[in-house]
Amino acid sequence: MNLNNVLIITGDFNIRDNDWNPLYPHHSTHADSLKEIADSFYLELSTPIDQVLTQYADNSQDMNSVLDLIFL
Repeated sequence: MNLNNVLIITGDFNIRDNDWNPLYPHHSTHADSLKEIADSFYLELSTPIDQVLTQYADNSQDMNSVLDLIFL
């Protein structure tokens, strides 16, 4: 397999958004900026087969969320 021209952006972006976490009730303008940057490199958000939360709140009043993302 030839992987010479693979570009990946990964990380814990700390951007809670309903685009990658349907349970989260809000949209962030920071998510739009991140998607624009990824799009400028012709990358798309990778969606896992089984969506799992990646951030678990210490405070029971806060919402668990998806913060770790991969753009391919």
